[in-house]
This record gives sequence, C-alpha cells and structure tokens, in this order.
Amino acid sequence: MAKPNYSYEKRQKEIAKKKKQEEKRLKKAASQGEQPQEDSPHLPVDEKNN
Repeated sequence: MAKPNYSYEKRQKEIAKKKKQEEKRLKKAASQGEQPQEDSPHLPVDEKNN
C-alpha cells in the first residue's frame, strides 16, 4: 500500500488558503470603491515541491 504524501496535501491547503485570502482582499477593496493593488507578487506554483 502506498504511503500518503502529507506534505503535498499540506501545500495544497496552503495554496487554497492564500487564494481565498487574496479573493477576499480584492472583494473588500472593490466594495470600498478602491482600486485593488497588486503589490504582492504571485509566485508560480511548484507542483514538484514535496
């Protein structure tokens, strides 16, 4: 039986959490009538990071 890759699962959770936070930040900025600032650089997703 194969061993579960917990590091991969953890990384996927972190990516989903950051995406949700970014969407929430953009929505909040839009509701306040501000232009969303893209000051945080988007890092490419490294799928090989185990």
